[in-house]
Amino acid sequence: MNLIFRRLTGPAFQTVFDELAALRIAVFYDFPYLYEGSVEYEKIYLETYARADRSFLFAVYDGEQMVGATTALPLRNETAEVQAPFLKAGYDPDTVFYFGESILLPAYRGLGLGHQFFTERETHARQFGQYKLTCFCAVQRPDEHPLRPANYRPLDNFWTKRGYQRDETLQSEFVWPDRNETIETAKPMIYWTRPLD
Repeated sequence: MNLIFRRLTGPAFQTVFDELAALRIAVFYDFPYLYEGSVEYEKIYLETYARADRSFLFAVYDGEQMVGATTALPLRNETAEVQAPFLKAGYDPDTVFYFGESILLPAYRGLGLGHQFFTERETHARQFGQYKLTCFCAVQRPDEHPLRPANYRPLDNFWTKRGYQRDETLQSEFVWPDRNETIETAKPMIYWTRPLD
């Protein structure tokens, strides 16, 4: 594959809103997110990144099509619901860098891009010299969920190998409509953290 990589920061996010929104909707439609998204909602979400000078996007293209992407921004620039568990636990939000999504279309998985996503975000956060911790969150679904595929493999082992630890004391609830539903419901999110050395 002749993949092309793009790195964007801050207001430059606005130049890829449509394609990034479409990719998020496509990937998050599957388990465990089961997200019934809309481009309108996605653009509101992505404005958070466009407003943050230190936000970061690493995007993967196959020709003209965005097939993968990962995002990050300082925790200080995230929404109140993301900041809340860290403030409660006594973290200084000016020392934490939050990692957003890592999304890849199925045909491009298994190529090592997941590792590259983490490396790119950690490198970006490290350059500022003030961040001591990186983190991300993952939705929690019961093992017996009716839409859980038989071959589903959680990414916990991959994240652990990257040096991240699941922290049960850091939790949020995000709301979105599940697949084929119109009513938003709250989903538990648990954070994973890693010191930024």
